[in-house]
Amino acid sequence: MNKLLFFIFSLLLSACSTQNKNNENSVIISNKETENLVNTDGLEMNRLQLPAGFAIDVYARVDNARSMAMGDNGTLFIGNRKGDKVYALKDLDGDFKADERYIIAEGLRMPNGVAFKDGNLFVAEVSKLWKFIEIEANLEAPVKEMIYDDYPSDGHHGWKYIAFGPDGKLYVPVGAPCNICESKNDVYASITRMNTDGSDREVYVSGVRNTVGFTWHPENKHLYFTDNGRDMLGNDIPPCEFNRATEKGQHFGYPYCHGGTLSDPEFGYKRDCEEFVKPVQNLGPHVAPLGVKFCTSKSFPSEYNRLAFIAEHGSWNRDDKIGYRITTVKESDGIGASYDVFISGWLNEETQKSWGRPVDVLFLEDGSMFISDDQSGTIYRVTYTG
Repeated sequence: MNKLLFFIFSLLLSACSTQNKNNENSVIISNKETENLVNTDGLEMNRLQLPAGFAIDVYARVDNARSMAMGDNGTLFIGNRKGDKVYALKDLDGDFKADERYIIAEGLRMPNGVAFKDGNLFVAEVSKLWKFIEIEANLEAPVKEMIYDDYPSDGHHGWKYIAFGPDGKLYVPVGAPCNICESKNDVYASITRMNTDGSDREVYVSGVRNTVGFTWHPENKHLYFTDNGRDMLGNDIPPCEFNRATEKGQHFGYPYCHGGTLSDPEFGYKRDCEEFVKPVQNLGPHVAPLGVKFCTSKSFPSEYNRLAFIAEHGSWNRDDKIGYRITTVKESDGIGASYDVFISGWLNEETQKSWGRPVDVLFLEDGSMFISDDQSGTIYRVTYTG
């Protein structure tokens, strides 16, 4: 009899556990840390080279720091790709050093993308989107709600960058599930968008191999995005891209054309490069451009106003590594006028070893800029001191 009761109890416990796991709303008990949040262990800060008058310092350390989003009350949220967590950072005394670090979610699959809107934090896994309700008031006990769970589950280019557009919709990319291929499902190699509740998902633009960073121009409100070029064509081709989308339905070439003019050796015979929207600016080959923001800082010198700042994560299979830096692009009405290095030094050119890899950039209200670095697990703050 005791064995029978134990068996029934075990079944009930398992059923409750499964029900909780699949429940769209769940409460998480987060972990708060206050010790050793800011240090320079393993960082080679003296190697970083910035233009005259600029300074860079450490704001916080966060394991595998990826995409960033700022809350209305000054909480910085950070996604993660190699791990399973989402973090929140608080600077309580205004010294631009993090004082509290929260783990607000864990057990997620590549939760790279984070976006903030109307008090809520949105987090993207590979195939799912979550909303953390009134997150800044609930950092120690976040409540999350699933809003969408029908994106492809492919791990290849499956991690996502997400952001809200001027139209109030949530934009979510879906990378190609391969290095180079055609897909029958038009959601691959695209940027999609949907309402904040997950309804009315649609493909916004196509032919985008793998974007892990996009933003909107502060004046014309057009969507600008980075795109990682294909591999296995040698060291110097194709270029990675910085693109502009001005309307729904545009196609940016993948897998048929790269960099606006380079016909793909496998698929290029099917369509002509002239059919597609050309890049604003071709970037370096295999630099792996990720996060991008237009400079809105009132403290940076005027020549930086409206420049696109791009985090180049760095090449992984090029004979001589390239990237591992922050670059800028000056453009006018979708045409690039300059492409320059702003910060370098995360890569030791002589040894070809990197100690950091930039992922995302974020301009703050005080005019400074945050940079995330997933290799060293660091959030940097860049200021202009004159």
